[in-house]
Amino acid sequence: MSRIVFRNFTGGEVTPSIAMRYDLQKFGTFLQICENFIPNAHGDIERRPGMEYISTTEQDSYLFPFQFSSEPSENYALVFSKWDVRVYENSSGCLSSCMECQPYSTSHFCEITYAQVADVLYLAHRCYPLYKITRTLCNNSFCWEMNQVLFNVSICAPTNVCVCAVSGCSDYAACYCTSTLSYKVSAVDECGIESVASSAAVTTFRYPTDWYQGDHVEVSWAEVQGASEYNIYRDYGGFYGFIGTSTNVTFTDENYEPDVSITPRVNWWPFSGGNYPGSITFHQQRLALAGTNQAPSSFYMSRTGDFESFRKSYPLQDDDPIEYMVSSNSVDDIHWLASFGSLFIGTSGAEYSVDSPGGAITPSSVTIKTQSYWGSKSLPPLIIGSAILHEQRYGSHIREIVYNWEIDGYSGNDLSLLAPQLVEGHIIRQWAYQQSPWSNVWMVREDGILLCLTYIREQNIYAWSRHVTKGEVKSIITLCGETEDILWLIVKRTINGVDKYFLERLHTRLAEQESLADAFYLDCAVMQEVAESSDPDYTMEGLGHLEGEYVDVLNNGLFEKNLQVTNGQVVLQHSKSNKIVAGLPYTSVLATMPMETNIQSGTTVGKTRAFGDAMVHVRRTIGGSYAATKGDEGVGEIDLDSAKFYDLPFLPDTWDEPYKLFSGNIQVTIPSGQDRNTAIILKQDKPFPFRLLAISAEIIFGEQ
Repeated sequence: MSRIVFRNFTGGEVTPSIAMRYDLQKFGTFLQICENFIPNAHGDIERRPGMEYISTTEQDSYLFPFQFSSEPSENYALVFSKWDVRVYENSSGCLSSCMECQPYSTSHFCEITYAQVADVLYLAHRCYPLYKITRTLCNNSFCWEMNQVLFNVSICAPTNVCVCAVSGCSDYAACYCTSTLSYKVSAVDECGIESVASSAAVTTFRYPTDWYQGDHVEVSWAEVQGASEYNIYRDYGGFYGFIGTSTNVTFTDENYEPDVSITPRVNWWPFSGGNYPGSITFHQQRLALAGTNQAPSSFYMSRTGDFESFRKSYPLQDDDPIEYMVSSNSVDDIHWLASFGSLFIGTSGAEYSVDSPGGAITPSSVTIKTQSYWGSKSLPPLIIGSAILHEQRYGSHIREIVYNWEIDGYSGNDLSLLAPQLVEGHIIRQWAYQQSPWSNVWMVREDGILLCLTYIREQNIYAWSRHVTKGEVKSIITLCGETEDILWLIVKRTINGVDKYFLERLHTRLAEQESLADAFYLDCAVMQEVAESSDPDYTMEGLGHLEGEYVDVLNNGLFEKNLQVTNGQVVLQHSKSNKIVAGLPYTSVLATMPMETNIQSGTTVGKTRAFGDAMVHVRRTIGGSYAATKGDEGVGEIDLDSAKFYDLPFLPDTWDEPYKLFSGNIQVTIPSGQDRNTAIILKQDKPFPFRLLAISAEIIFGEQ
């Protein structure tokens, strides 16, 4: 008999085909099942919190984040539906505003890419012009608008430009006035945005190098509404060079030398004729767009600091807009853009970095370098710490891109290598990164299963888990909260035989300083604070969204189950002060891998084994049950419905009093028989927390 310990669960759920790879260093951290549990950085594993009900929404709704700053009150959840866009406040969960008549088809929601700067969220899709959502302060409240982006918009160009040459020569007719001088004027608004230039105004005069003392040209034009100043240009060798600025509607040219490094800008718009971009980001103070219908391998960048301007200068200047095509041996559609030091481009065949020898990318200075040939799907990437996460072509794997000093370039790992069964054959519809508290990447599969990847690269932690609820998750985003990032979800649930769509958010975890009354381990749930009452029964209202369903209730630490919602309310048997949570139950399950190792006589592979006494090490935990796999069950083939579970011994000190959170060791006897795949199963199906630190157990190996 040997005593073993499972003390680290950061391997997460893995593929059954790895069951014999006990030579791997991380083998002891692997799990057969990790459902509704989240592996943590310290090696322990914790039950995921429940989902808080916010509102009922429309079918095929989709979530987008709007984050002005890290303050929770400056974060919003945008719910796109067939008819409108609803704005929900992150702090309160209340509906803040509604924008009607959004232009997108519901089938295109998951293909929209977005990028935000300050109070403007830009939206890109190949089938639509570029749109933006803006938040503006008006009358001490915020107003929300959704409009098509109108590029190259500015105040009007000056009109009625007149030029008059004035000679300093007494005999004007004898002074050889045979050259043509041409001028243009542009208007500049108070934000520094310059209009296109006016039509050219000409006069016949001496060539500038032949001017006499006192010669000058007077330029005048009609006032432009909204202009704070005007720029004046004169023709020089075929280009109009800058000669001066005026704050009124006149200017005197005293033979200033034109600066052809500053020229009037002309309109350029590469997205006309339905050639709309499908990818968007910001990089080096420019708006970057790519993946258009007519030029899928090209990317474009706006003028520096003027995101909605694609006006060019002639000759081209460093701050002018940019157009480049990614050249390769095949036509590679650009699927995403990411600003990560360099501008990264993900195409269907490879990943590229875009740089410049001078640091800043300009129309005349750019270097495009291939970084890998894995190919990317259209899912927008996630930037996490020093890495970019992207979905590999065909969606079969999740990969990272990180800088490698050995090759002086970028490389990365296949993060789904140990758990390919979770992503292969599936489509990742949307994903979001929750930096705090667990550093988790949440992903929505097309079948409504919510996946979680605990990703802590510096600790070599890539732990997968599945999160199942009574319904299908359709869309997710993360927003900044008070103590941790908040995961918002849209979930389709069948309530009393009717399909409904709910806006929910994952509740914050139970912190060390919080009591059991703060526990939130029910889905589509509502929490209410109530005052103490002498009435033996208490009626909890506000459950109309779950009409006809059976819910569980955590009433100040007391558990009540299978209460049917009637007229939007349930009657509780216990009337206590503090907090009451009512909602749909869910089950959290984990199962270890069969114990395999090398022994003096060879290996344990193929030997029968059975568990004896075991110790379950927990922290701030209540309830739960345990079981062992059956003899005819292989790795990854556990039938949880037929498993015989035994309750962990948790009881209140006094009958009818609330449970108390327990930290310590619980001794149990694992009810296993002599078989070749014995493993330990732990389950929590009550609305209580469960945090597992380790499992230690005696195990006996047989000879056959």
